[in-house]
Amino acid sequence: MKKLLAALLALALILGTASAVLAEAEPVTEEMPEEAAAYEGVWVCGRATAELIWEEEGFRVLITWGSSAWEESTWEYACFYHEDDGTLVSMPFGLRTDYAYNEDGTVASADQKYDDGEAVFSLDAEGCLIWQDEKENAGDGMRFERAEAENPEAGEDPLSLWTADSPAKEMLVSYIDAITREGGEDYIPPKDRIAVFDFDGTLFCETDPNYFDYMLLVHRVLEDPDYKDKASDFEKVTALKIAYQNETGASFSGLEVDHGKCIASAFSGMTLEEFYDYVHEFKKLPMPSYEGMTRGGGFYLPMVQVVEYLQANDFIVYIISGTDRFIVRGIMNDGAPISIPPRQIIGSDETVVASKQGDNDGLSYMFTEDDVLQLGGDFIIKNLKMNKVSVIMQEIGQQPVLSFGNSMGDSSMAEYVTCSNPNASLAFMLCCDDLERENGNQKKADQMYGYCEAYGWIPVSMKDDWTTIYGDGVVKK
Repeated sequence: MKKLLAALLALALILGTASAVLAEAEPVTEEMPEEAAAYEGVWVCGRATAELIWEEEGFRVLITWGSSAWEESTWEYACFYHEDDGTLVSMPFGLRTDYAYNEDGTVASADQKYDDGEAVFSLDAEGCLIWQDEKENAGDGMRFERAEAENPEAGEDPLSLWTADSPAKEMLVSYIDAITREGGEDYIPPKDRIAVFDFDGTLFCETDPNYFDYMLLVHRVLEDPDYKDKASDFEKVTALKIAYQNETGASFSGLEVDHGKCIASAFSGMTLEEFYDYVHEFKKLPMPSYEGMTRGGGFYLPMVQVVEYLQANDFIVYIISGTDRFIVRGIMNDGAPISIPPRQIIGSDETVVASKQGDNDGLSYMFTEDDVLQLGGDFIIKNLKMNKVSVIMQEIGQQPVLSFGNSMGDSSMAEYVTCSNPNASLAFMLCCDDLERENGNQKKADQMYGYCEAYGWIPVSMKDDWTTIYGDGVVKK
């Protein structure tokens, strides 16, 4: 794509769309500025790869982000180096294309989503590449590291954040070796490689001091200046119960369902985009018990590796959460280190309606071009325990072969995966026994170890099986 930038610059000038950008930009030169050399090369962040290539007039940036073995999205930008602040600024012609692949690796479909994307790239204090996507915020929170800077030995181990002698790691690796060996007794074809993960306490920090969705409700009802005076008495009582629980550890019967009802009502009338934006802003708040981590940054990095390891071995990964599915999608849809598409994120449910539907039943109302989808305000179901098994059959339609959870709320899912399964199957349960790096609970951990022994689940020790939890930059206060 030689001369790409020059052609786009010329076209932008003809159309008049680049005048504001060019007014602040440095002149385009054919030689790469010395300071810009730090951008050139290949960068990685989870399943996403960014390739930055100097092509005489500027950088060509190609980002490839795979959501599974069968799907990926690409973003392509033509960028110039802005000497004033050391950033790369794209022309307003960024291309996003979504690809689907057949089992033989050929392209099944290529859907160009838009051709007017814009982005800014920068380097942070640690030399990581930051992608600021101005079109859809796809890159929010992502930090790309240089591919060539990775430790070659660590790169050979997809579970490098697990201890070398971890029994759980050994069992998972042995399992994957067995089910991917064509012709072997336990071989599972890719179409049947389905793994289900709980979210809170399995992939993501469970309590600080309570669940993410519980703290979101407390924030909305008791702290949000735009809503707290509008909150219903029921919402206030429920939020105060959560706040009291945070302080004392007290339990309240029916709080899970009451919380679900309040989440539905407290955000009723918001469009899904508005709700995702709200969750995104809440994610930016600091995590109270940790230095160096925000509320949206609490992913367990060893479990991130597990998801990527499974995806690399042609697994389709689903999140089956007790948290509202739209909250989990809001956590996952910008900057999460795991790439799982929204259709594979399942959780507790609330109603969704058309903006002009009013009190009309869905059977008597027709969606119009003036409608947008918004939250309907009514709670439907709490996706825990046996409800997880029901929703797996309703939405996935077949029995998974791997289950990952952390509590008895995931017990039915674990048993469903491992009982009477025609394929080799395993269930893993995280045990919150790390009291130094994480808000652990030894009593709960000991109980889970007992359940694992009784039911044949594989325990994962957060203390002994992982070399890190949130990364070196995060410290528990």
